[in-house]
Amino acid sequence: MNIIAFNGSPRAEQSTTHIMVSAFLAGAEEAGAKTEQIYLAHKKIGHCLGCFSCWLKTPGKCIQSDDMADLIQKYLSSDVAIFASPLYMDNVSGIMKNFMDRLLPVGDPHFEKDNHGDVRHIKGKANNPKFIMISNCGFPEQSNFQVLKLLAKRLARNYQTEFTAEIYLGAGGMLQVEEMKPLADEYTKLLKTAGAEVVRTGTLSSETSSMLDKPLIKDPGFVDTFIANMNEYMDSMIAANKPI
Repeated sequence: MNIIAFNGSPRAEQSTTHIMVSAFLAGAEEAGAKTEQIYLAHKKIGHCLGCFSCWLKTPGKCIQSDDMADLIQKYLSSDVAIFASPLYMDNVSGIMKNFMDRLLPVGDPHFEKDNHGDVRHIKGKANNPKFIMISNCGFPEQSNFQVLKLLAKRLARNYQTEFTAEIYLGAGGMLQVEEMKPLADEYTKLLKTAGAEVVRTGTLSSETSSMLDKPLIKDPGFVDTFIANMNEYMDSMIAANKPI
């Protein structure tokens, strides 16, 4: 199995997204998969021009000359593609959105009805890989991923492929806090288990999925503590960055 993760964090290797993806891929590798993590922040990806040239003039090929041609080949060569992104404004990052939009050439411009009678584009000649969504956000509640959860299901429907797993982490920045290392280690170990499960069974067990959906800190008073601590931290950073 070939698993390729497309990391859409602007912080690339320094990101919480990187920590999550790396742990997942480590588990997948131990289970026998070939893996790769691609940092979209290091790639030149223009936004979609909406010109339809990749469908009408140069089928299967965008008229823009950037890194997307190679990225599309990487995407199509994978058995499982991971869309990994921090949560920005209730959605994926701008880098990831550009990447998703620029996957348009793999599709077909003609229309059909799906099993529910809704109109969508016909599947392209190439098979889309199964895919996984991985995300984290600064806010502590899992409810912040409502939009992204719906987007993931719509992507699977539009790409006519299988949505294998979704992993979301509120207050993800805690994975990089030294005082939280024991909790972070416990969580990344769980991510490794998830990666191995996907390779061995094709999906996540309900138990692993449930455990991944729980907050890192389960104390009912954590949210109030989070607000107080983060406001204090923000005030200190604002003060530190004021011009002298």
